Amino acid sequence: ERNDISIINQWRNNAEFIDLLGAPFRFINVEVDMKWFENYMNNRDTQIRCAILNDETLVGLISLTSIDYLNQTAEVHIMIGDTNCQNKGAGSFALNQMISHAFNNMNLRRLELTVLSTNERARHVYEKLGFALEGIKRNAKYKNGCFVDMCCYALLKQDISK
Repeated sequence: ERNDISIINQWRNNAEFIDLLGAPFRFINVEVDMKWFENYMNNRDTQIRCAILNDETLVGLISLTSIDYLNQTAEVHIMIGDTNCQNKGAGSFALNQMISHAFNNMNLRRLELTVLSTNERARHVYEKLGFALEGIKRNAKYKNGCFVDMCCYALLKQDISK
């Protein structure tokens, strides 16, 4: 919701948190995030962005983007911005719900994601949920003065329907 923008903006301006994500760190003012939100509202046919809540408190975001209905694919993005909720299962729960929605309600058959090779915690979660490592993009992201590899993962509907 629009009311969540101030919390999301705090996360996106936390350099330590952004270090775990593929995005570069840069200071982002609230107006930029408001435009990001408006862009989402205007492009909901190719994106689904959901809040991850603990009770009524926003703790993270999960999204399907680049939804391609012809090829039945989408990209998955997730972040648990509330540090008190990291490593407590919120990400696994949200991913399971989004996977189920994508495969059972949206008739998608393939979900893709990329993650920094250095983010072992996230890679463990993705592999635990059945995502298969399909390749490495070498030196793909510039983070803190050096280039880092990106791991490319995918999950097929047939992989979890067994």
